Amino acid sequence: MNSSIDHEVYRRKARIVKAMAHPSRLAVIDALAEGEKCVCELQRLVGSDLSTVSKHLALMKNAGLLADRKEGVQVFYRLRVPCILRFFDCVDAVLRANTEEEARIARR
Repeated sequence: MNSSIDHEVYRRKARIVKAMAHPSRLAVIDALAEGEKCVCELQRLVGSDLSTVSKHLALMKNAGLLADRKEGVQVFYRLRVPCILRFFDCVDAVLRANTEEEARIARR
């Protein structure tokens, strides 16, 4: 096993994970699993003002999670790499394991 750590690789991975680390951003990713959505749809979903939603979208786009396209004055977003949804499956598995562990402890 190589004991040297490629800090740059971990820094880049952390940037991607941090770009998802907000409930509104997770909701956007989940919504985009269904396909491309305009900013107006995502704003309704998140329930925040346009400026806040735009900041979330820009952060996720800059991290490489989202891609966008313009059509007239509207901007549409889609998942750049849909496999990111598998990460959600893993998070759900951790949540289930935590719930099971909490239930086991509560039964003691």
